[in-house]
Amino acid sequence: MNHQITRSTVLSRTAGVVALLLVVALAAAPWWGSSATLHLIGEFSVYLALATLWNLLAGYAGLVSVGQQAYVGLGGYVLFSAALFAGVHPLAAIPLAGAAAALMAVPVAALVFRLQGAYFAIGTWVVAEVFRLCAAQLAVLGGGSGISLPAQVTKQLGAKAVREASIYWVALALGVGCLVLVWLLLRSRIGLALTAIRDSEIASSSLGVPIAGVKYAVYILVAGLTAMIGALISLQKLRVSPDASFSVNDWTAFVIFIVVIGGIGTIEGPIIGTIVYFLLREFLADYGTIYLLLLGALAIAIMLVAPKGIWGYVAARWGISLFPVGYRIKWKD
Repeated sequence: MNHQITRSTVLSRTAGVVALLLVVALAAAPWWGSSATLHLIGEFSVYLALATLWNLLAGYAGLVSVGQQAYVGLGGYVLFSAALFAGVHPLAAIPLAGAAAALMAVPVAALVFRLQGAYFAIGTWVVAEVFRLCAAQLAVLGGGSGISLPAQVTKQLGAKAVREASIYWVALALGVGCLVLVWLLLRSRIGLALTAIRDSEIASSSLGVPIAGVKYAVYILVAGLTAMIGALISLQKLRVSPDASFSVNDWTAFVIFIVVIGGIGTIEGPIIGTIVYFLLREFLADYGTIYLLLLGALAIAIMLVAPKGIWGYVAARWGISLFPVGYRIKWKD
C-alpha cells in the first residue's frame, strides 16, 4: 500500500471555503447591517481575537496568564496619548500601541518568567494591577475617572457612519487576522516547537527545543497584538478609564471562560467558545448575577464532562479538525 502525507482533508477544505465566504459576507456588513449589528459583530471579533491569543499563550506555550488586561488597558492609553498629545490619527495609533506594548513586554517578561505555575499567573495579575494604578495617576488622561476622546479627534474618523464602518473593519481584520496568524504560526517550525512544549517540556528540551526563547517570543507577540485590540476597544468606546480598561473580568476572566469551554489547545476552540459565550450573554445577561452563576456552572460542568472543552471532546471522539495544523497519513491502495 502507498501512502501520502497531507495536512488537509475534504472537511477542512470545505471549512476553509465556508470561512472565506463568511468573511466576505461580514466584510460587507456596513452595507447590509444596522449599527447594532456592526457593534455586535465587532465585539464578537474582539473577544475572538483575545481568546485566540490567550489560547496561544496558555494552550500551546503553557503560560497561564491572568493579567492580559494589562496590555488591553495599555493599548487604550497609548492610543489616547498618541491621538491627544502627538496628533496621530486614531487608526494609525492602533499599530503604534501594539509596538509600544511589545517593547513594554520585554522587561515584564524578564520579571514574570522568573515565576512558575500558579506564581506566574499571580505575577501577571500583579503586573496588571500596577499598570492600572499607574494609569490612575495620569492626571492628563483623567486620572482615576478616565477621559473621553474629544470631538476634534473623533472628527478625524469622519461622519458617524464612516467611523462605525472603519472601526468595524479594523475589528473584523483583527479577529480574522489573529486566527490566521495563529494557524500559520502553528503550521511553522515554531508551531512544532510549541506543540512539543505543550505535550512535554522535558521531552522537547531533550530534543533541543529552545523552550525559554519560544515562550519569550510568544509572550511578546501576544502582548503586542493584545494591545492593538485594547486600542481598538478604547476607540469603540471613545473612552478610557483605569477600572474599565484594565478590567480583569471583561478582558481576562471572560476570555479564559471562552477558551476553557471551547477547547484549549485547539484552533477551533476559541471560535466555539466565543459563539457559546455570546449566545449565553444575549439570552441570559438580563438576569444579572444569575447570568454569572450560570456561566460558572457551565464552565464547571464542561470541565467535568469534557476537560478539553467542547471542541476537544469532538476532536477526540470523532477525529475532526476544521483547521488542521499537523500532518496526517493518507493510505492508498
